[in-house]
Amino acid sequence: MTARITLVQGDITDESVDAIVNAANSSLLGGGGVDGAIHRKGGPEILDACRDLRAAKYGRGLPTGQAVATPAGRLDARWVIHTVGPVWSSSADRSELLISCYRESLRVADELGARTVAFPAVSAGIYGWPMDDAARIAIGTVRAADTQVEEARFVLFGAEAFGVFEAELAKSDEG
Repeated sequence: MTARITLVQGDITDESVDAIVNAANSSLLGGGGVDGAIHRKGGPEILDACRDLRAAKYGRGLPTGQAVATPAGRLDARWVIHTVGPVWSSSADRSELLISCYRESLRVADELGARTVAFPAVSAGIYGWPMDDAARIAIGTVRAADTQVEEARFVLFGAEAFGVFEAELAKSDEG
């Protein structure tokens, strides 16, 4: 099954979905951007669950391209799926790691039984991934995935990011 892709301009922490994907850092302990916003609004339950994951399985942190879930705390979701995107590099192609973030997030969502998932533009913020390429990879990967997720909602913070994703979605609809 293929997920229906929708786009929203706004704050991912305001979304009402089964799972919110967090563009986390490998420590899982919060940070800036989307990660910090999710931890702040979701409250201490998310941080406590992340600390438990670090203690039990990810002592060195969550590897880039992988995904893991925690409860969503005070967010209007059941779970947060944390994935660590790659830092963009002009000298090394890290596309497979970014593709893996989306595939692994959908795999975790399927294991949880999540039917609606909100994604940020993974790696397109402080990790410096060019927005047009981030949109191409995100939409292409989700569109190609065999998943039980019914709706994959990309939540873009600004008008510029929304416009780039909107153009990419229109282009992929044509092909």
